[in-house]
Amino acid sequence: MGRLRFLTAGESHGPALAATVEGVPAGLPLTADHIALDLVRRQRGYGRGARSTSIEHDRAEILAGVRHGLTIGSPILLLIRNRDWENWTRVMQVEPLTDEQAAELARLVEAGDKRATPITRLRAGHADLAGATKYGFDDVRNVLERASARETAARVAAGAVARALLATLAIDVWSHTVEVGGVATDPALATRNREEAEESPLRCLDPEAEMRMAARIDEAREAGDTVGGIFEVVARGVPMGLGSHVHWDRRLDGALAGAVASIPIVKGVEFGMGFAQTRLFGSAVQDVIERRDADGSWLQRPTDRRPGRGQADLHAAAATPVGGSGHRRTGRQGSLRAQRHQRRARSRRRGRGDGLPDAGRLCP
Repeated sequence: MGRLRFLTAGESHGPALAATVEGVPAGLPLTADHIALDLVRRQRGYGRGARSTSIEHDRAEILAGVRHGLTIGSPILLLIRNRDWENWTRVMQVEPLTDEQAAELARLVEAGDKRATPITRLRAGHADLAGATKYGFDDVRNVLERASARETAARVAAGAVARALLATLAIDVWSHTVEVGGVATDPALATRNREEAEESPLRCLDPEAEMRMAARIDEAREAGDTVGGIFEVVARGVPMGLGSHVHWDRRLDGALAGAVASIPIVKGVEFGMGFAQTRLFGSAVQDVIERRDADGSWLQRPTDRRPGRGQADLHAAAATPVGGSGHRRTGRQGSLRAQRHQRRARSRRRGRGDGLPDAGRLCP
């Protein structure tokens, strides 16, 4: 079996999202029901927006790579249709607009339709500025449609395929929330087991902390604001030697950190004790190897300070507060066309042709 790889495609308000997964061996049991379990899990959670909870009810269609419930070794194609597409058919139309369709959109813009109106005001904390500058877009919708968190639905579908493969190797992966808005769990009060946490509103092992987390979310929502948090991912049954020390691009912790950090809202990843290790002596952060099996293989580490060495792989990721979520902004909000005009004017004045942006003039 080669390396597992996936690609996603699709826009947030387009017809559908898609994922192609390659490298899955033949003979793996896989059905749409298997994938549905993780897609439903993604849409749960306290404080989720209306689109996740009431509009989209995601289900992946398997269009290729599976026959009679078993993978056949070829790339697997998954499709998740966007139910909200019916409200965006003209705005997100794939084919070129006819004169009549262009006139229809113009009438909608004149009437104040927000969906039809080109987006020229940049949102802080999003990919708007970088994407529009890189590709030369006058309408930032071309950026935000792809950079949207909606894309993670396709990732979850691809991840469900990987989960099915890992299960055949007795590797189990799960996650839980450890902090929201500065309210953290207390390990001494983490009385829930994994199954109980899965059914809780915030997927939290500490019921008392979860109540305070929910209150913090409500507080932010009432103020028109948002909060961030930290979630922890645990993998059990990971064999020693997965990945490799011989090259930088084969290191397991690097691959995991890169994958998690590629989620737009994640801005920090740590393993085990993570950044806390930097404040301790080296003797306090090592995992002692206790004993060997009869065949000479290493058996057990009583701690998980620096995981990823065969017994378990545990890491935490920090999710930042969502920007552009309805809370009132202060200061100047960048106008894309005005910024481009200013940038070109500055470039001409300075006699340079690259038109690089002046960060002080773009967004507050």
